[in-house]
Amino acid sequence: MPSHSGLFTVIERAARKAGPRLRRDFNEVQHLQVSRKGPADFVSMADQRAEQTLYEELSHARPDWGFLMEERGEVAGDPSKPRFIVDPLDGTSNFLHGIPHFCISIAVEEPMPNGKRETTTALVYQPLTDESFWAEKGRGAWHTDQRLRVSARRDLSEALIATGIPFLGHGDFAQWSRIFGAVAPEVAGIRRFGAAALDLAWVAAGRYDGFWESGLKPWDVAAGLLLVKEAGGFVTDFRGGDRPMERNEFLAANDGLHSKLHKLVAGALR
Repeated sequence: MPSHSGLFTVIERAARKAGPRLRRDFNEVQHLQVSRKGPADFVSMADQRAEQTLYEELSHARPDWGFLMEERGEVAGDPSKPRFIVDPLDGTSNFLHGIPHFCISIAVEEPMPNGKRETTTALVYQPLTDESFWAEKGRGAWHTDQRLRVSARRDLSEALIATGIPFLGHGDFAQWSRIFGAVAPEVAGIRRFGAAALDLAWVAAGRYDGFWESGLKPWDVAAGLLLVKEAGGFVTDFRGGDRPMERNEFLAANDGLHSKLHKLVAGALR
């Protein structure tokens, strides 16, 4: 077993406490109370219960830390301390339609001496398959106790790429269409499974060879981006810069494919 920090133990314990309830709710998805919180953007009681469990567990272990959560929003903590970035149910639409592809995503963001904040610990947990994808900065990325490495493929013609497709009220469909038109003819396939955190975890695991998407929230990507980096991958914005979070543009792949994908994506946006 790889060694990990006490902080990661706290995070994993919280996710595994929230996971069984999500599994139960998923099996009774037709009985869930569902309310709209925006165009085609649903929130379920399962979402809220999972987030409450995670909040209680994490705040009990680190009472002076802040939170950024999908449902609860920002919860202030000691600004000199780290904060948790939590998505209790990434893939809510999949969940509500009975599609077994969703996860819990938890990241820890620490303040740096330069005034910026950096993600240093990450967990993407799939409750149905009991899969834990986790990483700590400088200590690699792992699938339970197996080291993760991004795909070794170098040819776009062999690459399987993940993305998220804009939908009602979300995203820039014209931009996405231009990128899709540039990438699709060059690759072996494109997949849209509806859970960005799992998409990025699968890039880290070499299941996907690359990923692009825009218009995401920090809780969608914070954990997954660290997973990709610690698995030896590269993450940039669409123009190849180092500001994916600021630009809200995410392009991830291994070193051999990233530059090729970047040229296609950047060319499509000219």
